[in-house]
Amino acid sequence: MSWIERDDLIRLIAYVMATPDLSGPVNATAPIPVTNAKFTEELGRRLHRPVVFRIPGGLLRRIGGGFADELLLGGQRVLPNEALSRGFVFRHETRSAFETIL
Repeated sequence: MSWIERDDLIRLIAYVMATPDLSGPVNATAPIPVTNAKFTEELGRRLHRPVVFRIPGGLLRRIGGGFADELLLGGQRVLPNEALSRGFVFRHETRSAFETIL
């Protein structure tokens, strides 16, 4: 799952605005995505709820069809390659997505 810490997002926006020769899209995500398993584990911990079992993808597809693939099973690995290649340094590369929210 792609995420970005709030301070890094603000710094990246300022960096893009201050770099006139930069054109095109710049992915505003941290360079190290969080896995869905890690996200689910942390969500359970923060909500004080156990994460007892995983639901098999086949079952979700039977119940939800294409909706399950789009919303629950699919994912994208979005990386900030343009920002990194231009020398932008993230302060929070591995910080938990929940630490950003909470």
